[in-house]
Amino acid sequence: MVARIKNEEDLLGMREAGRCAAKVLEMIGPHVVVGATTEHLNQLCHDYIVNELDCIPAPLNYGGGGGQMPFPKSICTSVNHVVCHGIPSHAKALKNGDAVNIDITVIKNGYHGDTSKMFFAGEPSVMAKRLAKVTQECLYKGIDVVRPGATLGDIGYAIQRHAESQHYSVVREFCGHGIGKVFHDAPQILHYGRPGHGEKLEEGMSFTIEPMINAGKRYIKILPDQWTAVTKDHKLSAQWEHTLMVTADGCEIFTLREEEQNLRQ
Repeated sequence: MVARIKNEEDLLGMREAGRCAAKVLEMIGPHVVVGATTEHLNQLCHDYIVNELDCIPAPLNYGGGGGQMPFPKSICTSVNHVVCHGIPSHAKALKNGDAVNIDITVIKNGYHGDTSKMFFAGEPSVMAKRLAKVTQECLYKGIDVVRPGATLGDIGYAIQRHAESQHYSVVREFCGHGIGKVFHDAPQILHYGRPGHGEKLEEGMSFTIEPMINAGKRYIKILPDQWTAVTKDHKLSAQWEHTLMVTADGCEIFTLREEEQNLRQ
Protein backbone atom coordinates (compact mmCIF):
# COMPACT_ATOMS: atom_id res chain seq x y z
CA MET A 1 0.00 0.00 0.00
CA VAL A 2 1.37 3.41 -0.96
CA ALA A 3 2.30 5.58 2.04
CA ARG A 4 0.02 8.62 2.19
CA ILE A 5 -0.62 11.50 4.54
CA LYS A 6 -4.37 11.44 4.84
CA ASN A 7 -5.23 14.15 7.36
CA GLU A 8 -3.90 16.97 9.55
CA GLU A 9 -2.93 14.54 12.30
CA ASP A 10 -0.70 12.63 9.87
CA LEU A 11 0.83 15.84 8.55
CA LEU A 12 1.65 17.19 11.99
CA GLY A 13 3.00 13.79 13.04
CA MET A 14 5.33 13.55 10.06
CA ARG A 15 6.52 17.13 10.51
CA GLU A 16 7.43 16.47 14.12
CA ALA A 17 9.17 13.17 13.35
CA GLY A 18 11.11 14.82 10.54
CA ARG A 19 12.21 17.71 12.75
CA CYS A 20 13.40 15.27 15.39
CA ALA A 21 15.45 13.27 12.88
CA ALA A 22 17.05 16.46 11.55
CA LYS A 23 17.94 17.56 15.09
CA VAL A 24 19.91 14.35 15.63
CA LEU A 25 22.10 15.07 12.61
CA GLU A 26 22.58 18.66 13.80
CA MET A 27 23.56 17.43 17.27
CA ILE A 28 26.05 14.78 16.18
CA GLY A 29 28.10 16.87 13.74
CA PRO A 30 30.61 18.32 16.24
CA HIS A 31 31.32 14.81 17.56
CA VAL A 32 32.45 13.40 14.21
CA VAL A 33 36.17 13.84 14.86
CA VAL A 34 39.38 11.89 14.44
CA GLY A 35 39.58 9.18 17.10
CA ALA A 36 35.86 8.96 17.78
CA THR A 37 34.50 5.45 17.41
CA THR A 38 31.32 4.83 15.47
CA GLU A 39 29.95 3.15 18.60
CA HIS A 40 30.52 6.41 20.52
CA LEU A 41 28.53 8.26 17.84
CA ASN A 42 25.82 5.62 18.11
CA GLN A 43 25.59 6.01 21.88
CA LEU A 44 25.42 9.80 21.67
CA CYS A 45 22.62 9.58 19.11
CA HIS A 46 20.77 6.89 21.04
CA ASP A 47 20.81 8.91 24.26
CA TYR A 48 19.73 12.09 22.47
CA ILE A 49 16.92 10.32 20.59
CA VAL A 50 15.54 8.60 23.67
CA ASN A 51 16.23 11.08 26.48
CA GLU A 52 16.11 14.49 24.78
CA LEU A 53 13.64 13.95 21.93
CA ASP A 54 11.46 11.26 23.56
CA CYS A 55 11.65 9.21 20.37
CA ILE A 56 12.42 5.61 19.47
CA PRO A 57 15.47 4.78 17.30
CA ALA A 58 13.81 2.81 14.50
CA PRO A 59 16.88 0.82 13.35
CA LEU A 60 17.50 -0.77 16.77
CA ASN A 61 16.47 -4.44 16.53
CA TYR A 62 14.87 -3.78 13.12
CA GLY A 63 14.51 -6.69 10.71
CA GLY A 64 15.68 -10.19 11.41
CA GLY A 65 14.02 -13.44 10.53
CA GLY A 66 14.89 -15.88 7.78
CA GLY A 67 18.32 -16.38 9.28
CA GLN A 68 19.19 -12.67 9.42
CA MET A 69 19.93 -11.03 12.73
CA PRO A 70 18.07 -7.83 13.63
CA PHE A 71 20.04 -4.62 13.17
CA PRO A 72 21.89 -4.23 16.49
CA LYS A 73 22.38 -0.47 16.77
CA SER A 74 20.36 2.77 16.84
CA ILE A 75 21.98 4.45 13.80
CA CYS A 76 23.86 3.42 10.66
CA THR A 77 27.44 4.65 10.27
CA SER A 78 28.83 3.98 6.79
CA VAL A 79 32.51 4.91 6.44
CA ASN A 80 34.37 5.47 3.15
CA HIS A 81 33.63 2.49 0.87
CA VAL A 82 30.65 1.35 2.98
CA VAL A 83 27.56 2.08 0.89
CA CYS A 84 24.92 1.78 3.62
CA HIS A 85 23.84 -0.04 6.79
CA GLY A 86 27.25 0.17 8.44
CA ILE A 87 27.04 -1.15 12.00
CA PRO A 88 28.60 1.09 14.67
CA SER A 89 31.51 -0.53 16.49
CA HIS A 90 33.98 0.12 19.30
CA ALA A 91 36.64 -1.16 16.90
CA LYS A 92 35.95 1.50 14.26
CA ALA A 93 37.75 4.70 15.27
CA LEU A 94 37.61 7.45 12.67
CA LYS A 95 40.88 8.42 11.00
CA ASN A 96 41.84 11.75 9.46
CA GLY A 97 40.04 12.14 6.14
CA ASP A 98 37.37 9.51 6.78
CA ALA A 99 34.00 10.20 5.16
CA VAL A 100 31.04 8.87 7.13
CA ASN A 101 27.35 8.78 6.34
CA ILE A 102 25.17 8.88 9.45
CA ASP A 103 21.67 7.59 8.79
CA ILE A 104 18.99 8.43 11.37
CA THR A 105 15.44 7.16 11.63
CA VAL A 106 13.31 8.09 14.63
CA ILE A 107 9.77 7.16 15.60
CA LYS A 108 7.82 9.96 17.27
CA ASN A 109 4.23 9.24 18.33
CA GLY A 110 4.07 6.43 15.77
CA TYR A 111 5.46 8.42 12.81
CA HIS A 112 8.86 7.93 11.16
CA GLY A 113 11.43 10.55 10.20
CA ASP A 114 14.32 9.22 8.08
CA THR A 115 17.36 11.22 6.97
CA SER A 116 21.11 10.99 6.44
CA LYS A 117 24.07 13.27 5.89
CA MET A 118 27.75 13.00 4.98
CA PHE A 119 30.34 14.06 7.57
CA PHE A 120 34.14 14.16 7.55
CA ALA A 121 36.63 13.44 10.32
CA GLY A 122 39.55 15.81 9.98
CA GLU A 123 40.47 16.99 6.50
CA PRO A 124 38.90 14.98 3.66
CA SER A 125 40.44 14.36 0.28
CA VAL A 126 39.37 16.42 -2.70
CA MET A 127 37.79 13.25 -4.13
CA ALA A 128 35.73 12.59 -1.00
CA LYS A 129 34.48 16.18 -0.82
CA ARG A 130 33.55 16.18 -4.49
CA LEU A 131 31.68 12.86 -4.26
CA ALA A 132 29.73 14.05 -1.22
CA LYS A 133 28.86 17.33 -2.94
CA VAL A 134 27.68 15.67 -6.16
CA THR A 135 25.66 13.11 -4.20
CA GLN A 136 23.90 15.89 -2.29
CA GLU A 137 23.20 17.59 -5.61
CA CYS A 138 21.69 14.30 -6.84
CA LEU A 139 19.33 14.30 -3.86
CA TYR A 140 18.26 17.88 -4.53
CA LYS A 141 17.79 17.25 -8.25
CA GLY A 142 15.54 14.29 -7.42
CA ILE A 143 13.54 16.43 -5.00
CA ASP A 144 13.21 19.22 -7.58
CA VAL A 145 11.08 17.08 -9.91
CA VAL A 146 8.62 15.96 -7.20
CA ARG A 147 5.12 17.25 -7.89
CA PRO A 148 1.73 15.74 -8.76
CA GLY A 149 1.82 14.14 -12.21
CA ALA A 150 5.58 13.54 -12.25
CA THR A 151 6.63 9.91 -12.30
CA LEU A 152 8.98 7.80 -10.22
CA GLY A 153 11.09 7.46 -13.37
CA ASP A 154 11.48 11.23 -13.50
CA ILE A 155 13.08 11.19 -10.03
CA GLY A 156 15.43 8.36 -10.89
CA TYR A 157 16.40 9.89 -14.22
CA ALA A 158 17.28 13.26 -12.65
CA ILE A 159 19.55 11.56 -10.13
CA GLN A 160 21.16 9.14 -12.58
CA ARG A 161 21.78 11.80 -15.22
CA HIS A 162 23.60 14.08 -12.79
CA ALA A 163 25.67 11.31 -11.19
CA GLU A 164 26.77 9.84 -14.49
CA SER A 165 27.52 13.28 -15.96
CA GLN A 166 30.11 13.58 -13.19
CA HIS A 167 31.50 10.10 -14.01
CA TYR A 168 30.01 8.46 -10.91
CA SER A 169 27.71 5.45 -10.70
CA VAL A 170 24.35 4.85 -9.00
CA VAL A 171 23.85 1.93 -6.62
CA ARG A 172 20.81 -0.06 -7.77
CA GLU A 173 20.32 -2.60 -4.99
CA PHE A 174 18.86 -0.06 -2.55
CA CYS A 175 16.22 2.61 -3.00
CA GLY A 176 14.05 5.18 -1.31
CA HIS A 177 10.72 4.07 0.09
CA GLY A 178 7.30 5.09 1.22
CA ILE A 179 7.24 6.11 4.88
CA GLY A 180 4.76 7.19 7.50
CA LYS A 181 3.54 5.02 10.35
CA VAL A 182 5.38 2.20 8.57
CA PHE A 183 9.19 2.42 8.25
CA HIS A 184 9.49 0.87 4.77
CA ASP A 185 6.37 1.06 2.61
CA ALA A 186 5.45 1.44 -1.07
CA PRO A 187 6.41 2.98 -3.41
CA GLN A 188 10.03 2.10 -4.07
CA ILE A 189 11.96 5.19 -5.18
CA LEU A 190 14.70 4.02 -7.56
CA HIS A 191 17.62 6.37 -8.06
CA TYR A 192 17.86 5.57 -11.76
CA GLY A 193 15.21 5.38 -14.43
CA ARG A 194 13.59 6.78 -17.54
CA PRO A 195 11.54 9.98 -17.66
CA GLY A 196 7.80 9.43 -17.90
CA HIS A 197 7.99 5.84 -16.67
CA GLY A 198 6.69 4.36 -13.44
CA GLU A 199 3.95 5.32 -11.03
CA LYS A 200 2.64 8.88 -11.14
CA LEU A 201 3.04 10.97 -8.02
CA GLU A 202 -0.07 12.18 -6.23
CA GLU A 203 -0.58 14.81 -3.56
CA GLY A 204 -0.16 13.32 -0.08
CA MET A 205 2.29 10.56 -1.00
CA SER A 206 5.18 10.45 1.49
CA PHE A 207 8.54 8.81 0.83
CA THR A 208 12.30 9.10 1.10
CA ILE A 209 14.81 9.90 -1.60
CA GLU A 210 18.26 8.62 -0.63
CA PRO A 211 20.72 8.22 -3.52
CA MET A 212 23.84 6.13 -2.96
CA ILE A 213 26.52 7.22 -5.42
CA ASN A 214 29.86 5.46 -5.98
CA ALA A 215 33.15 6.94 -7.12
CA GLY A 216 33.87 3.72 -9.01
CA LYS A 217 31.56 1.05 -10.39
CA ARG A 218 28.04 0.60 -9.04
CA TYR A 219 28.51 -2.98 -7.84
CA ILE A 220 28.27 -3.84 -4.15
CA LYS A 221 28.49 -6.84 -1.84
CA ILE A 222 27.05 -7.58 1.58
CA LEU A 223 29.48 -8.46 4.38
CA PRO A 224 29.05 -11.56 6.58
CA ASP A 225 27.29 -9.47 9.26
CA GLN A 226 24.32 -9.59 6.82
CA TRP A 227 23.82 -5.81 6.90
CA THR A 228 26.89 -3.85 5.82
CA ALA A 229 26.97 -3.11 2.07
CA VAL A 230 30.34 -2.13 0.55
CA THR A 231 31.56 -1.26 -2.92
CA LYS A 232 33.09 -4.27 -4.66
CA ASP A 233 35.99 -2.18 -5.94
CA HIS A 234 36.54 -0.58 -2.49
CA LYS A 235 36.14 2.90 -3.95
CA LEU A 236 34.30 5.60 -2.03
CA SER A 237 30.53 5.79 -1.74
CA ALA A 238 28.32 8.63 -0.48
CA GLN A 239 24.66 9.06 0.43
CA TRP A 240 22.21 11.81 1.47
CA GLU A 241 18.56 11.34 2.39
CA HIS A 242 15.39 13.28 3.09
CA THR A 243 11.80 12.38 3.95
CA LEU A 244 9.18 14.39 2.05
CA MET A 245 5.55 14.63 0.98
CA VAL A 246 4.08 15.50 -2.41
CA THR A 247 2.09 18.74 -2.17
CA ALA A 248 -0.30 20.41 -4.63
CA ASP A 249 2.54 22.25 -6.37
CA GLY A 250 5.76 20.48 -5.33
CA CYS A 251 6.81 18.91 -2.09
CA GLU A 252 7.39 19.55 1.60
CA ILE A 253 10.67 18.23 3.02
CA PHE A 254 10.11 17.05 6.59
CA THR A 255 13.75 16.48 7.52
CA LEU A 256 15.32 19.82 6.55
CA ARG A 257 18.18 20.93 8.77
CA GLU A 258 18.74 24.56 9.77
CA GLU A 259 21.59 24.79 7.23
CA GLU A 260 19.11 23.96 4.47
CA GLN A 261 16.32 26.40 5.23
CA ASN A 262 16.76 28.01 1.82
CA LEU A 263 15.29 24.79 0.40
CA ARG A 264 11.99 25.17 2.23
CA GLN A 265 9.19 24.92 -0.33
